[in-house]
Amino acid sequence: MTGNNRAVTGRLAISDLTIRFGSRQVVAIDGLRLDHAEILGLAGESGSGKSMTTLAVLGLAHTVGANVSGSIRLDGQELTGLSQEDLRAIRGRRIAAIFQNPSTAFNPVYRVGTIMTRALALHGATKSEAADRATDAMRQVLLQPDLMRRYPSQLSGGQLQRVAIALAVALRAEVLLADEPTSALDVTVQAEVLDLLRDLRESIGMSILFISHDLAVVAELCDRVAVMRQGLIVEQGPAGQVLSAPANPYTIELLESVPKLAGTT
Repeated sequence: MTGNNRAVTGRLAISDLTIRFGSRQVVAIDGLRLDHAEILGLAGESGSGKSMTTLAVLGLAHTVGANVSGSIRLDGQELTGLSQEDLRAIRGRRIAAIFQNPSTAFNPVYRVGTIMTRALALHGATKSEAADRATDAMRQVLLQPDLMRRYPSQLSGGQLQRVAIALAVALRAEVLLADEPTSALDVTVQAEVLDLLRDLRESIGMSILFISHDLAVVAELCDRVAVMRQGLIVEQGPAGQVLSAPANPYTIELLESVPKLAGTT
């Protein structure tokens, strides 16, 4: 199945999305949806437009000089064209993001707990509420709350990624955009983070857009997958179907470049 779906519905629904740098078009998505409590993989090579799509959903594409047109809806609310003030109220509180290098998301001069409680306060939590929610979220991602007294540089990459996810949990985000969140981690820690994402989907109904070039990870984690090439969605459908019987030549090429996926169903 390819794009070209004009009536896209879902918790997060993208249709007729175009991202340009001047006259150069880098993304053109006819239709892509993320449903409630679903993990959707957005897969493709580096430079295929995956991260630019993430920035557009966050309302941050303009920060790198891109122009966005089309529709991005969250539970039916149109996000494209909202003011930056309105988008700031949505970012974090309703849509959160984690990235490949979690250390870049934390100001190194503040303790982890301060970073978390300040973010919660920006979205209306009182000081005591922020402290309680941060503590509960740390426990939910299987971290000891006393780690909040440390600085980001005192935590491992895996711990920092869990803290980033804990912040999304504390903010009660409905959608998590996970942009290559495990590619910088070793295999053991990677597995722990993937387990955590599954648990969040099951326990709180979080919807997760998992962006990765690693089809082995996508096959293991995702319910559905959309394959992206040169800014276009060339194939999408149930992960088992797309990755075991791909219809698009590009998807076939990607699978053939990952020998460890042989026999995936």
